[in-house]
Amino acid sequence: MKYIVLGLGNFGKALSIRLTELGHEVIGVDNAMSKVDNLREKITHTVCMDCTDQDAVSSLPLKDSDAVIVAIGEDEGASLLTTALVKQLNVKRIIGRVVSELQLTVLKAMQIDEYIRPETESAERLAMRLDNIDIIDSFKISDKYSIVEAVVPERYVGKTLQEANFTNEYKVIVLTTIKQHTVEISNKLEKRKEVTGIAKSTTVLEKEDILVLFGELSHINKLIK
Repeated sequence: MKYIVLGLGNFGKALSIRLTELGHEVIGVDNAMSKVDNLREKITHTVCMDCTDQDAVSSLPLKDSDAVIVAIGEDEGASLLTTALVKQLNVKRIIGRVVSELQLTVLKAMQIDEYIRPETESAERLAMRLDNIDIIDSFKISDKYSIVEAVVPERYVGKTLQEANFTNEYKVIVLTTIKQHTVEISNKLEKRKEVTGIAKSTTVLEKEDILVLFGELSHINKLIK
């Protein structure tokens, strides 16, 4: 997959390197030549440009990218302006970086529904989420084990957890399931999540249910693919 990371500070740098290590094509962009030069041999492509310049941003292969991540954090104004430019250019998936509640309010007003808070979501976690579209979120417990949220695979819809037999088939434990409901708030449809409690063998898996899984990441990936 192809990702464009705008802003190569500590977070953008770590994210770009990890996505490249996972085998994705990454274009890292920053207006500081020193940051661009530092990553030239570590990620797929690097570009030095002003991310708030519409003509410059328009020259990037935005429509060919699977997601554009606005990772600028030091300058909130530049981050918001860059996000607005990318939004105007009809990018199919935009992930914004949030460093304040005001910035979050503005992103929501721009209808940017996907955003990250680097203080709570590491570059490693975001890279894992981008690497597998079925992973909603993840938390690394140790070098070996992770907790992962993932949409239930279609082949298991309608089955109970006992019938799915994840523990014996994949050595993965289902901690709980999360139901997703669509509700209308102020004439807008929003998805709400409801945790169902400790998973039981009789729990029936429904379409769009989210599984909270514990196990080795390689085993979890086999289950959800």
